[in-house]
Amino acid sequence: MTEFSLLPDTARIGRTALLVTDLNGMIDFYRDVVGLSVLTRHETTAMLGVGDTPLLDLQRDENASPRGHDQAGLFHNAFKVPSRAALGAALERIREHGQLDGASDHYVSEALYCTDPEDNGIEIYTDRPRAEWPRTSDGTIRIGTVPLDLDDVVAQSDGSADAPAGTTVGHVHLEVSSIDATREFYVETLGLTVQTEAQSALFLAAGDYHHHLGTNAWNGRSQPAGGRGIAWFEFVVPDDETLATVRRRLADADVAVGDRTDSLELTDPDGISIRIRAA
Repeated sequence: MTEFSLLPDTARIGRTALLVTDLNGMIDFYRDVVGLSVLTRHETTAMLGVGDTPLLDLQRDENASPRGHDQAGLFHNAFKVPSRAALGAALERIREHGQLDGASDHYVSEALYCTDPEDNGIEIYTDRPRAEWPRTSDGTIRIGTVPLDLDDVVAQSDGSADAPAGTTVGHVHLEVSSIDATREFYVETLGLTVQTEAQSALFLAAGDYHHHLGTNAWNGRSQPAGGRGIAWFEFVVPDDETLATVRRRLADADVAVGDRTDSLELTDPDGISIRIRAA
């Protein structure tokens, strides 16, 4: 951890949570398309993941309204799979059970895009080898967008109906109301590194990953997050000692923090909840 960083270089994304109205329909989609398994299920909640690793918390509120067109919130949850064979299988599942919205080679990764039944964006991607990631003169990572050869991807499919072991939430991408406020909070306060900066967008990381957090102001959102969509997402740090250090540094920086049973909770400038817990 650098002297001025609140989050350590070893932090990563853990679980994300969505507020939904049709719990059964959303469970079916994330099982059939993303390939997640139902780990726990109750009347109004379900936890989905891979193996015994939870990745997605679905929380039902039948009265939740759709997110307004002017509200900040989720651009996409990005599920990282460990191989091109798994990416090919995901493409087959999307084609069979959903609809492919797009596909890109981002230089650092290869990605597929789709949308769940309640209009939450989803990315399923696999990383290129780290040694192949292009870098700028200052050492930060360059992320780009060029077409992805889908025929080549699907030809390598292993045909699996399930996301394999090693699947994680690699990053979260948010729609924000202000790039300046986002930079001040996530970079200047939390200490994430700007890896790539594009027009009205920042791609941020703890340590040397290409990005754990994407943020953009492309669609002119002007109001705080609300309605259906992202309820919270979390950063995971290695251990309780690191979490205690993060807690102290947040207090020193005068960042308001709430305590949960297993985590800290804070709120970004658009009202999106962030949790920080120990692995």
